[in-house]
Amino acid sequence: MPAETGTPPRLRTHLTDASGGLGYHLRAMRYRRTLWQPFITELTRWLEQWRPPSRQLVLIGPSAGYTLPEDFLSRFERVSVLEPDPLARWLLKRRFTRQQLEFGNLDCLASPDGPDWLARRHATACLLFCNVLGQAPAISQHAGWAETLRHALRHHHWASWHDVLSATSPPLPQSNDPTATAEDVGQLASRFWRWPTKVLDHDSLGLVGHQDGFLLWQLTPRQWQLVEWGTHQP
Repeated sequence: MPAETGTPPRLRTHLTDASGGLGYHLRAMRYRRTLWQPFITELTRWLEQWRPPSRQLVLIGPSAGYTLPEDFLSRFERVSVLEPDPLARWLLKRRFTRQQLEFGNLDCLASPDGPDWLARRHATACLLFCNVLGQAPAISQHAGWAETLRHALRHHHWASWHDVLSATSPPLPQSNDPTATAEDVGQLASRFWRWPTKVLDHDSLGLVGHQDGFLLWQLTPRQWQLVEWGTHQP
């Protein structure tokens, strides 16, 4: 890797952001053991199948790890965390007491050079994006950022689960197939909802490059996220 030049982008505190922070912690306290359980069960299965060769793991945006299984983290000798929410960092340490966590301040999601900094800072680690790429500000603010991310991490083992679509209306019954893939957002939306339902596109379809499938996550009684998961190996 080339020597680091310039100033790396630093995380700012995200305690009150709409997609995370205090609101997310409150939803987790209320729904993690009920509405969230089907999603957490499938996520655990997916993570069990992801077996990167590195013993070093970087978690990007895990919040307090409400959906992360402890057995997964225990497979790694070193776990680094890039998380902007100070309350989430404190809760992570309390939830995963058997795992020594290292916290960094690199912001790899907000600027065009963030992925390059991530690749250089963690050259031998595998990387897990924890439902953050669907809200990454750089996706909408910097054209071609997703391709920049894939190029920067081409030599890494990395994985992501991220929001692709979201809606406040219930999805169609029997639409949830965690192994189905899709190439078109419109086709994907029509699989889960019927017009004229308002569905928000997060501009993240196919972001990793390889799709492992999609799964609905009911965050609240009136909020559904369609999550894509994918993995990359060099």
